[in-house]
Amino acid sequence: MGVPVDDSGVTDAVLLERLARGEPDALGAVFDRHASAVTRYAWALAADRRDVEELVQDTFLTAWRRGAAIPQESLLPWLLVTCRNLNLNLQRARAKHRADELRDDLLAASGAQRADDDSEDAREQLRWVMAEIERLPAVDRRVCELCLIEGRSYAEAAEQLGLTVGAVKQRVLRSRTRLRKVVTDDEN
Repeated sequence: MGVPVDDSGVTDAVLLERLARGEPDALGAVFDRHASAVTRYAWALAADRRDVEELVQDTFLTAWRRGAAIPQESLLPWLLVTCRNLNLNLQRARAKHRADELRDDLLAASGAQRADDDSEDAREQLRWVMAEIERLPAVDRRVCELCLIEGRSYAEAAEQLGLTVGAVKQRVLRSRTRLRKVVTDDEN
């Protein structure tokens, strides 16, 4: 897919440097460039519009807070992993409210363990996302890149790949279903 560059020639690496320095307009530029891909991914994870909006907002807020820690070569994958992690946290929070309350000492112990494992979990989840994308058949992977990540219409993707619009829609649906299943299986 190459290095993401906007019309002004600014790369993700430059945006990340500006984000790390705390430049307010850098977050807006990152959002403008990647919000549609993150939103489409959030829809693959959550069916409720409010949850999708919350996931997207929290993903970019996390990027703002952790700008200096984001690897320069992986901004979009980092955003997608962050979105996935936030969705897992949201699902855990909902499950927690449905379950019996845990004792305070158990909650404190689980929080301390979680803090120690955060950096390793982030690296592992980035590998997980990249591996899942790579496992898609070549045509499905390219359809997902065009439609879900780059925001191309089904018609544009169909024309570029020499497929029918119906075939592109079917491949997107199949890929979304597969990714949802993998996310669900991973959570359990």
